[in-house]
Amino acid sequence: MVNPSFQSHSTDRYKRTVSTEQTQQPNQSSNVDIDLKQLAAKAGPYPTTAYRFVREGLSRTVERSQGLESSEADRHISGQQLCMGLREFAIERYGLLAPVVLQSWHVHRTDDFGRIVFAMIDAGLLSKTPQHSFEDFRGVFDFGEAFSRDRLINAMSQR
Repeated sequence: MVNPSFQSHSTDRYKRTVSTEQTQQPNQSSNVDIDLKQLAAKAGPYPTTAYRFVREGLSRTVERSQGLESSEADRHISGQQLCMGLREFAIERYGLLAPVVLQSWHVHRTDDFGRIVFAMIDAGLLSKTPQHSFEDFRGVFDFGEAFSRDRLINAMSQR
């Protein structure tokens, strides 16, 4: 079975807005923010913060699985790897509050990660191979179990 993979799609527009976003004043909005707001309006109940989290989590997961030295063309991961990486990223970033934060974004299942990813693919923010499927995100893990207090404490103590 071929493992589908996801790749962060770097466009000149995205690179340009990321670099300007870092120097903007707090009340200014970047093109990426605007794109994410438009995307969120079309794609469902997820706030722009959830899209940013998935984008950052994708970068972090690729970096951890393949290292910084991999070329842009080689920066692919499977939907299952991304879900697991997003779980780790949520725990790293939010600790015991990870499940609360995800719920506040209407992210309750790995399917929700898939919806966000495929909305970003449709918007041209991420790329995919022909083997990609939304099914790759279905039931990767149970949120109640993966974000249980015991699992969170265990994951946090291993950092």
